[in-house]
Amino acid sequence: GLKGGAPTPGPGGSNGPTFTYTFRGDPHAMFAEFFDGRNPFDTFFVQRNGGGGDNEDGDEAFNTFHVGGFGSVSFPRGRGGEGRKQDPPVLHELRVSLEEIYSGCTKKMKISHKRLGPDGKTVRNEDKILTIEVKRGWKEGTKITFPKEGDQTPNNIPADVVFVLKDKPHDVFRRDGSDIVYPARISLREALCGCTVTVPTLDGRSIPMVFQDVLKPGVKRRVPGEGLPL
Repeated sequence: GLKGGAPTPGPGGSNGPTFTYTFRGDPHAMFAEFFDGRNPFDTFFVQRNGGGGDNEDGDEAFNTFHVGGFGSVSFPRGRGGEGRKQDPPVLHELRVSLEEIYSGCTKKMKISHKRLGPDGKTVRNEDKILTIEVKRGWKEGTKITFPKEGDQTPNNIPADVVFVLKDKPHDVFRRDGSDIVYPARISLREALCGCTVTVPTLDGRSIPMVFQDVLKPGVKRRVPGEGLPL
């Protein structure tokens, strides 16, 4: 509380009063009460690439995500389930190639998250493998949710971990919904006199397309059934 009241001005000529405040509480208790027992400086899910290049995205490789930065932490015991709120979802990109979307694939994501110990107070890091079965034709932006796989403390409900599908850039094709676009380059003579364009497919085949009319820049021709599964 306030101690000493408002002393008279000192010899330095100060005209305003000064006050002295002495804090008599427990700063640790106030910190725990203000932040509801959680560490406000904790970090969530920082991806570690590991320098493995494209092999990280293979079916047998693990993409590793980490939750938090402490190996073992002790928190004040919570008040049961009263007043606990679930942490907001943790979002991460799941990058896939057009070939993987065309055929379907399996992705394995290794996460490290905090889990409560048997005493209900101590928190330790645990590793877990999350398996994602990517279905054929999934659209960019598709979300795959793993409920309550975020950090766990005595005073929170763990966040859902959500992976959001993201197309990798492709050297040959680009995606337009479920259509696959192949930009073909031809000479002026071929555009005026006709030509045959060999169109590659995502599964390694080649389809010849014969053009006998004059082709203008940007003209489109469709090959039915050669896009992504619907």
